[in-house]
Amino acid sequence: MTRLSRLSAAAVAALGLFATSGRADDPKAKLAPVVPPRQGTSETIELFNGKDLKGWVGHEKNWSVKDGVIVAKSTDPVKVSTYLQTERNYTDFRLTSKVKLAESEMHSGIAFWGRTAPEHGDKYTYAGHLVMFPSGWGMYDLFGRNGLPVDGAPAKKVGKQHDWNDLEILAQGNRVRVAVNGTEVVDWRDPEPDRIKAGPIALQLHSNSVPQEIQFKDLKLETFPKEDKLITVK
Repeated sequence: MTRLSRLSAAAVAALGLFATSGRADDPKAKLAPVVPPRQGTSETIELFNGKDLKGWVGHEKNWSVKDGVIVAKSTDPVKVSTYLQTERNYTDFRLTSKVKLAESEMHSGIAFWGRTAPEHGDKYTYAGHLVMFPSGWGMYDLFGRNGLPVDGAPAKKVGKQHDWNDLEILAQGNRVRVAVNGTEVVDWRDPEPDRIKAGPIALQLHSNSVPQEIQFKDLKLETFPKEDKLITVK
């Protein structure tokens, strides 16, 4: 590295204008601009009332409520991943939930910062960011950049394959932080913040050729969080 390059890198670090995206040891990680949290009214919303799917849209054949749990289920092949989506759109938020892979080994996830994308083959499929669990912990850009440079190993150490997992997603500006079962596992900034859009929160039922079931409960969302940190981290 030349002296000029060293000075340039030092200047960027000193100004705090950029942060690396993905793993800190990834030489291919891009520099991401630091987009500050957006401003708005902070309110706490029970996304799921424990009784029915009021406030959500999705295929009725795949989504139901049983014993206070949202159940995503398929017995026939699912050709294109389908989603249960909130009727409201969100940008900056904190989402806490409990999630469980009940049947199959296919991962699921929670999507955000995107849009409904029926042009990809399903009325309720989604294009945007996805936090995955549990088989493929990490992040994905649906119908975009595909796999994002987020290390899934920390989540695998604390995640449970066929049991309930506590999941917290804190999305602010262009930064995503994730905690699983009380441990921080993701801290990533999107190097392409123009991709970030106000969009629905969406629960994933992944494309698959075998029967599967995913369960979600205790979904609580805080808009424009007052605390700029993960609250479930031990």
